[in-house]
Amino acid sequence: MKKSVLEGTPRHNPYRRFAGRIFYVLATKALRVVNLLSPATYMRLYLPLLRLYGMRFVGKPRHIGRVYFDDLNRIEIGDRTGISDQVVFLTHDYSCTVALRAIGEPLPCDTALVSGIKIGNNVFVGMRTIILPNTQVGDNVIIGAGSVVKGRIPANSVVQGNPAKVVTTIENYATYCSFALASGMGRMGRSNGDVPAVVQS
Repeated sequence: MKKSVLEGTPRHNPYRRFAGRIFYVLATKALRVVNLLSPATYMRLYLPLLRLYGMRFVGKPRHIGRVYFDDLNRIEIGDRTGISDQVVFLTHDYSCTVALRAIGEPLPCDTALVSGIKIGNNVFVGMRTIILPNTQVGDNVIIGAGSVVKGRIPANSVVQGNPAKVVTTIENYATYCSFALASGMGRMGRSNGDVPAVVQS
């Protein structure tokens, strides 16, 4: 992953950025309708759009919901990763402008610290999670809903909270899931092929 860099607002072409953002927003709104009809078709169309804007994939994610991505070209997502609705990926931080001004070192323009985000393989990101710049999430990780994630998240862990902290191992949570499913706590899910997959015992 690239190290954090300073990036000032004048470096952007505002017209090109605006036009690109408008196209992206309109395309994603149309894809939401497709998602209601066929999640598999939605993913087949959505992934190329994200690649067009520079996002990198290692393998194929299971699902990416209605998510806010900052700079897509600074984000990498691993195989069989699921990202819930209203998750936010932030790759910039403009707070350094305020901090430097506070110590008498004002910058000539609003300037951000910019750093990428890397999500490993077989990761679940819960609804309304915020993932901050310079975050690396290992393989086999579950991130609880509403968490704020920053830094390195170890593989094979379950994290939650603000800031997100490890609360248990993936092995312990898998044991709980096996018990819960055996107790009849499962529900209908969807397979990648659009055919409902029964996970209820």
